Amino acid sequence: MNDILQLKGTFEQIPNEVTGGGRTIPKNAPSITSQDMEGLLDDLRGLRDYWKNEDVLKDCLLDAYYIGVVAKSNRIKGFLSMSGSVNNSVVGARFTGSGDEKRKHVITHYVSRKVVNESISRVESCIKLLNERLGGSIDCDGMKNLPKEKKYFSGHGLSRTSFCNVIADTYYLEGFRVPDNSTRAKNESIITIYKTDNIELVDLMQQIGINVQPGNILNQTTLFLLPDQISKLSSKAPYLIAMETEDLSDLSYDDIVKDTENSVSTSIPRPGQEPVIGVIDTMFDKTAYFSEWVEFKRMISKEIELETKDFNHGTAVSSIIVDGPTINPELDDGCGRFKVRHFGVMKHGPYSSFSVMKSIQDIIEQNPDIRVWNLSLGSGREVNENFISPEAAILDQIQSEKDVIFVIAGTNKQSDDPEKVERIGSPADSINGIVVNSVNRAGEPASYTRRGNVLSFFNKPDVSSHGGDDSELIRVCTPYEGFKSGTSYAAPWVTRKVAYLIEVLGLSREVAKALIIDAASGWENIGNDHSLAPLIGHGIVPIRIEDVLKTEDDEIKFVIYEVSEEWNTFAYNLPVPVENGKHPFAAKATLCYFPSCSINQGVDYTNTELDFYVGRFDGKVIKSINKNAQNLKDGKKHYIYEEDARRAYRKWDNTKHIADKNPEKVQAKSAFGNGMWGVSVKTTERLSKPHGKNLKFGVVVTLKDIDGTNRLNEFMRMCRFQGWLVNRLDITNRIDIYNKAQGTVEFDK
Repeated sequence: MNDILQLKGTFEQIPNEVTGGGRTIPKNAPSITSQDMEGLLDDLRGLRDYWKNEDVLKDCLLDAYYIGVVAKSNRIKGFLSMSGSVNNSVVGARFTGSGDEKRKHVITHYVSRKVVNESISRVESCIKLLNERLGGSIDCDGMKNLPKEKKYFSGHGLSRTSFCNVIADTYYLEGFRVPDNSTRAKNESIITIYKTDNIELVDLMQQIGINVQPGNILNQTTLFLLPDQISKLSSKAPYLIAMETEDLSDLSYDDIVKDTENSVSTSIPRPGQEPVIGVIDTMFDKTAYFSEWVEFKRMISKEIELETKDFNHGTAVSSIIVDGPTINPELDDGCGRFKVRHFGVMKHGPYSSFSVMKSIQDIIEQNPDIRVWNLSLGSGREVNENFISPEAAILDQIQSEKDVIFVIAGTNKQSDDPEKVERIGSPADSINGIVVNSVNRAGEPASYTRRGNVLSFFNKPDVSSHGGDDSELIRVCTPYEGFKSGTSYAAPWVTRKVAYLIEVLGLSREVAKALIIDAASGWENIGNDHSLAPLIGHGIVPIRIEDVLKTEDDEIKFVIYEVSEEWNTFAYNLPVPVENGKHPFAAKATLCYFPSCSINQGVDYTNTELDFYVGRFDGKVIKSINKNAQNLKDGKKHYIYEEDARRAYRKWDNTKHIADKNPEKVQAKSAFGNGMWGVSVKTTERLSKPHGKNLKFGVVVTLKDIDGTNRLNEFMRMCRFQGWLVNRLDITNRIDIYNKAQGTVEFDK
């Protein structure tokens, strides 16, 4: 087996100096007519009249309906033009259409009444120009041949750019409406409202006649409301509601299929310098045999009376994290034991998600020394197809702002009907976390498996692990011996490996996540299989940590950890071995990063896109493994529809895995020049604020020799010659370093 290599070299950073040309419509698009524009104009006039009679908000909320999934470059630029980018007015996005229906974007804007009035005047002028000068219609060629003279347009109070923007908007838009998601808000709920005026949420609610206590507000746009308050909000200001989530939810525990009254007779040594993992769960039973390894903190009021069953789930989860391989020797991962800081945030059964979220925020803030967290709590209800749950949004915000990672159970089916399909429950829709589903010993999805994806697009779960099923149960301590199954007991096995990679081996969380994804993927590229990925993610994480940290003799695997500071972060000097003028390798690569996210952006949730290229460098551009050409600057036009880019290249997804198809059939690739490969990461911002500045990312690249030759030493030698620092990820040496670092240093007096 070969060691994985760590490469450190000089990555260059350059801004994007190429600006886009004038807007147009697709060449094969039908002509845009003045009647098309009149329909949209009528919608705007209706919106203007509606908001004349509303005084809760200073300005106007409106939904823009599109003909399909639109790229950022094809969003409105003419109809709602204002100083600065129109994207600054976006406060939400969702999809219409489900199943076999075509998906279409609906993007919610918050704009001033002045902007609406000016838009109406601008569109009226465009219609007049179109009718008087262009016969009432225009196509792609007509737009290209428009005169350049200013006076051609200025006579109608327009510029050429503003006219073209309105024409292009007319092609991509279906209509405008006032937002109204109030029909989904019924019971006690966590409500997310659109971000509008610069006003405190308490004050905004008071304007509607709703008195909200500060303790019921989670952040600037999320709050907890009672049924009568929801009714008043739905009646007086339904347009404010972006989404709702029932607050009381039966968190998805896993019943003990076989429970004994036998005490666990396993012995355990005293804890030493082992790393600490954070566990957020139900209570912990201090009579468990491993209790000396667990620091327990009760986070709920002491006035709440607890029962025995309130300790079972949390104690069982911590038993796997502390000593899982001892009580389940067939699942021994080679990671040893871990200490646990266990936070009891709830009782067994239905509990307030709102309370749990507030507790998690406080816990992370007060425990900055813990970087790896296990969360095996989840909701029975299915996630919304158009919005991230508030629970997941909190976790994603924490992970984007702090150097921590959550490993999250994928939640379990609530129905016994094997034919019933259930989407995963919150917070398993966390984009930044590692979400874990469960498989049986045969590697098949467990009988209780729920499905992704999230927001109709993001791959969730990320991976799968062994969580027990039917007669193949996981042995736990509750503190009595118990046998359970569920994603609650699959997640801790992945948590242990992530903690080993980060705390013991000293890897970044970005590289650790990429290694987990890469190891689960193998060469099968399951994460891009649209039938399997929603069930098991990128694949099954190997049981042994060595299978994550070692690779076959005919493979070269290396990791890179870098920071994106400009539009393009790149290195073009990876010296991949050449034989007879060709590279005899199949290749795969994984990228992971932790972007800032915006729950108010709906389906357009991640604020930053890292476009990923790995492959041969021809002297100008990288010929990427997956033939990605979205941002190539090679003098050719590479137009890719937004929906195709999301499906084929995982655009806007923060985890990307690319691979040669059918590696056993891969032919050697011609080498360019001196045989260099390159890695390039190109940054695109969804919003005007540069959230991607100084965004860290981890990359794992694997090269498999198609002839079965071990070329590791040759590759290492060539890399050093090119100026790369090359280190072997040697487990034994890293453990020695870790142990010495944790030791006590005594100074001579």
